[in-house]
Amino acid sequence: MSDTGNTASSHDGSGDGPSTNRNTVLGHMMENKVETTLWLTRIFTVVCTVLFIVPIVGDNPYSFYQRALLSAAATSALRLHQRLPNVRFNMDFLRSLLVEDASHYLLYCIIFLNSYPMTMILIPLFLFALLHACSYTKTILNLMGPNSLTLVRNLITKLEAQQVNILRFIASIEIFMMPAILLLIFSGKASLFLPFIYYRFLTFRYASRRNPYNRLLFSEFYQATMVLCNKPQCPQLVRNLCYKAVNFISWLAPVAQAS
Repeated sequence: MSDTGNTASSHDGSGDGPSTNRNTVLGHMMENKVETTLWLTRIFTVVCTVLFIVPIVGDNPYSFYQRALLSAAATSALRLHQRLPNVRFNMDFLRSLLVEDASHYLLYCIIFLNSYPMTMILIPLFLFALLHACSYTKTILNLMGPNSLTLVRNLITKLEAQQVNILRFIASIEIFMMPAILLLIFSGKASLFLPFIYYRFLTFRYASRRNPYNRLLFSEFYQATMVLCNKPQCPQLVRNLCYKAVNFISWLAPVAQAS
């Protein structure tokens, strides 16, 4: 489609190139309404997260927290509709639904929608939205022309080069959210049911077929813990606590035995 725009501008020397490119972009967005909507909701998630962390607008920061979660929930719901367009009321459909990453984060948004606001909660949503929005933004930039918005292209390239590190960081946030939730409970800022619901989310993330980083991080944490415990310098008290923690996690789910 970008070749069409370039051809049109070459045949017409009256300076209609930018207008043609703009029409090409709008035409592409209208032809791909779902992808465009996903792009917009992801950008909205990014903006609301930034405004929650840096309250430069006079609105209540908590409202931006909820808007970020709602827009991320809308993104997940729309992505689920893409992946599973035909709803069926049977166990096969339910199993297919539960293995989708979008369903995991739809649950995540519901869990924390009315919870005590923390930046840590929004970080995974922010980073996922940023990564996926960059992909569609590259498509838009290519339609605008090979030399359009070079600075934005360079930023996207640098971000994509760090994609693996970003996904690993998201997985670590997902894991360490559990002790953060326990701290919220002890401080009276979270319900006693929250860790049990979040535990289900965490098991879904561990079993994810598309994103192996949660399993990978659990395995690395387990190996690092074993290395620490096997050192002669490790105090017996610390060694005992580590073993008990590993045994408890292994009892909850076989995550500590991942390889």
